[in-house]
Amino acid sequence: MADEKKAPAAKAAPKAAAKPAAEKAPAKAAAPKAAPAKAAAEEKEAKAAAPKAAPKAAAKKAEKPAAEKSNVLKLHHLRPAPGSKKERTRVGRGEASKGKTAGRGTKGTKARYQVRPGFEGGGVRLVMRTPKLRGFKNPFRVEYQVVNVETLAELFPAGGTVTVADLVAKGAVRKNEPVKVLGNGDISVKLNVTVDKVSESAKAKIVAAGGSVND
Repeated sequence: MADEKKAPAAKAAPKAAAKPAAEKAPAKAAAPKAAPAKAAAEEKEAKAAAPKAAPKAAAKKAEKPAAEKSNVLKLHHLRPAPGSKKERTRVGRGEASKGKTAGRGTKGTKARYQVRPGFEGGGVRLVMRTPKLRGFKNPFRVEYQVVNVETLAELFPAGGTVTVADLVAKGAVRKNEPVKVLGNGDISVKLNVTVDKVSESAKAKIVAAGGSVND
């Protein structure tokens, strides 16, 4: 009896083992069918995304050359010419260069502060030590070119009118400078003198000779 009981149990065991195998088999068989479906869905998504990405990439490519070809000069592009700018020497900033005494040497007044030009140490200045010349020079003084009446008689022996331009033409005076007639010498010709100034003695001699004076 025991053998008979074991036999049905043994028979049942293969059946029970066969059932799970049968249940697992359909799952394995379904797996290959599902994989192609996923691959197809992924291909469709890639194809749908490709047209969208293509215009963006094309737009980026189009933008880059435009930026590279831009040659517009802007204010921040300007730079000084090489060598035109030189940094100033920073004195008193360490012993690397003009640091310790800053080019002033060692000690003394000029090493400690700025001394005004012309300062002579606090003693009597040179301008005070030198003697002073008295008097003054008149800035409004007029310097005349002098011509005597005897010179007029020599330059104009036939008489006539005498002006500053006539004297310049004869070489007696320089142009653009005032002229004064003085009374040295004698005159016997009749002259009508027109100059800047005539002395009283010269005027008397010219009038006595029959001429006239306009000054």
